[in-house]
Amino acid sequence: MAAETLDLRRYVGRWTLSAAAQVGRVSLLVVDIVRSLSEVRVWFPRMMTEAWNIGVGSLFIVLLISGFAGAVTALQARYQFTGTIPIYYLAGVIVESIVLELGPVLTGLVLAGRIGARYAAELGTMRVTEQIDALESLGRSPGSHLIVPRVIAGLIMIPVLTILADVMGIGAGWFSMKLVLPITDADFAYGARSFWRSFDATYSVIKAFFFAGSITIISCYMGFNTQQGAEGVGRSTTGAVVASSVLILLLDVLLANLLLQQ
Repeated sequence: MAAETLDLRRYVGRWTLSAAAQVGRVSLLVVDIVRSLSEVRVWFPRMMTEAWNIGVGSLFIVLLISGFAGAVTALQARYQFTGTIPIYYLAGVIVESIVLELGPVLTGLVLAGRIGARYAAELGTMRVTEQIDALESLGRSPGSHLIVPRVIAGLIMIPVLTILADVMGIGAGWFSMKLVLPITDADFAYGARSFWRSFDATYSVIKAFFFAGSITIISCYMGFNTQQGAEGVGRSTTGAVVASSVLILLLDVLLANLLLQQ
């Protein structure tokens, strides 16, 4: 019994020290990002390329998923609430569900898989093939060349994609409701306005901004610290997606508790 207790303490201790070390390294990476922001001539052209890749490359899948989410929300709302509340209430349910939760969260999770995996794989491959070491040996900052363009592009484009996802989800929900329920455009607009608050759109963008930071910083960190060749690249890629997704869900809870208090 004493041996099992000692092993448990050792496991907890190793896990705590490892977690503290990871937090410290991520903090150093953030400091390096802030320090590299002054080199605008270096990171700005690369940022524009990354922003194009994120925005245009992810637009179709983001709109597709948000459209299906809006349609399913409308159909489920019809199943759950028809006959118990006025029909225009369903419009408020759809709009608030999309803007406050489904739009930013689904967009974040999708981009954690698409953008996070790509960044971790790219930087991980550069690390194991010693391209990053070569850049450092030339006196160039890897932060301004590799990390800052990706982080800034994500912070700009992911909120934009979230706004488009919100609009697409609401539009798909609107269209689906008109197909299955006797609701007019005026009823839908009235129901949406009845529950709408001016802070709702701001809240959606704030969530998207925090999700963007978690996706880009975590994936860049995992890729930048890759070890052990091709196996390490695969491990970093998987870890980046999992860690970003978990952090998105955690931030979702924390931001809802902090920003939606009455």
